[in-house]
Amino acid sequence: MNNNVLLVGGAGYIGSVLTEHLLSRGFNVKCFDALIYSQKQNIKKFIKRKNYEFTFGDIRKEALLESSLKNIKDVVILAGLVGDPITKKYPKEAKEINFTALKNFINICKDKNLDKLIFISTCSNYGLMRNNEIADENCNLNPLSDYAKYKVEIEKHILSLKGHVDYSPIILRFATAFGLSPRMRFDLTINHFTKELICKKLLNIYDVNTWRPYCHVNDFARLIEIVLLEKKEKIQFQIFNAGSDENNFTKKNIIDEIVKIVPSKNIIFEKGGIDQRNYRVNFEKIQKVLNFKTRYTIQHGIKEICEAINSNLFHSSNENVDQLGNFKIKL
Repeated sequence: MNNNVLLVGGAGYIGSVLTEHLLSRGFNVKCFDALIYSQKQNIKKFIKRKNYEFTFGDIRKEALLESSLKNIKDVVILAGLVGDPITKKYPKEAKEINFTALKNFINICKDKNLDKLIFISTCSNYGLMRNNEIADENCNLNPLSDYAKYKVEIEKHILSLKGHVDYSPIILRFATAFGLSPRMRFDLTINHFTKELICKKLLNIYDVNTWRPYCHVNDFARLIEIVLLEKKEKIQFQIFNAGSDENNFTKKNIIDEIVKIVPSKNIIFEKGGIDQRNYRVNFEKIQKVLNFKTRYTIQHGIKEICEAINSNLFHSSNENVDQLGNFKIKL
């Protein structure tokens, strides 16, 4: 049976965790990544495994991507410049990578004998929900950043391909991720707040009562496996919010949970802020259709990050820690 999976952007924060999960479950994983955060150490542990293959490449290079599709059954698209800070800092590259290159790649996947194409989108597409409305997959989208706008455009393009491609696309709108990864990110809300407080840094928090949904990286990995194994007729050309109702939290809620574990007075709640996103999300569909339930709580994520930092897990290698200020495009 062909269980060859191509992870486009498979060496990143979520991709690294997903790789380990799929390898442990017997999948053959091919990773395509440009290593723009210098994650070489993170893929070394996979290279010697017989069911893993790595290709260094830029997703703007169409020929290289096309050759990577050989003998592949399923594709998971994780690649892109992720988040608002990066896309604001590199607007030209963000459009080239997150929109033009991904759209081209989705088009060349046609007639490659693929089964599923899973596109990782974001709940940030909802942007700002008013009157305490909770967003389901049918809500109007209101992307407030270029990062989310490009995700919305790619979603539209994928849905327009119905009846014109031979593979089955599925769109997963991910909640905000948290938890440990070999390619760690400390710019994400839960990870960031926890690290700052445990390291006794002063933490300034804006828009403390704004809502977001959160999901552990390990749960995302399980979910993608579930989608890969599901009958394509059941889920093709569908959109799923990916996360859980229980992990809808405000920033103030998160701080309240952290200080139960890391008592701190180094917190200043500021008024205003440049990030206007505020959305709670409904995850009923993914639970009903795919029987997906998250296993990891916000509290679990806080505890594991505390334990990792106290164990000096991130002291030995700066390349495992996301430093947005030092980011350079090296493609």
